Amino acid sequence: MTHVVTESCIRCKYTDCVDVCPVDCFREGPNFLTIDPDECIDCAVCIPECPVNAILPEEDVPGNQQHFIKLNAELSRKWPSITRSKAPLPDADEWKDKPGKLSELVR
Repeated sequence: MTHVVTESCIRCKYTDCVDVCPVDCFREGPNFLTIDPDECIDCAVCIPECPVNAILPEEDVPGNQQHFIKLNAELSRKWPSITRSKAPLPDADEWKDKPGKLSELVR
């Protein structure tokens, strides 16, 4: 099993999770992070670090977010690794509690 970054991360991109990852499995896109399922060791240290609760174990991803499992795998092959935290996106606090953000994802 692996961990999955879900919709809550879109347009926020808080990177607190990146600093604690022991295997550097996070990948960075313009307004979203993904987890490379081939690199993730299922340690779960990233979960409590996410201020928007966007990271879930694959088996706990709700039905309406299941497509993020495939999306993480797909985008992690295209995006570069991120190994240090950065400032969140400038309007992250405005977007953090909004649902239905998939259309906002920049690939």
